[in-house]
Amino acid sequence: MMARFAAVLLVPLLAAPAVEAASITNTDPAAVVLVITESGQRVEVVVDAGASESLCPSGCFMTTPDGDRIGLDGGETIDIVKGSAVVK
Repeated sequence: MMARFAAVLLVPLLAAPAVEAASITNTDPAAVVLVITESGQRVEVVVDAGASESLCPSGCFMTTPDGDRIGLDGGETIDIVKGSAVVK
């Protein structure tokens, strides 16, 4: 009985889709500051030179150092090149 109860609780968790975040890599030689707006909250995120960050698992808007504003769904791969975002 207890095993059946545990199985009923675990099946929906296994069937749930995996949450993916956007992967952002800074290829510039200096750190960059990205402005992330998610669920009405605005946060500045510093990404060091050569570093990667995972952001926006449920979607957001990202403002790049050169002023571009990009809407993200949460599964993108993005490189920062010369202050601009290159979405792959």
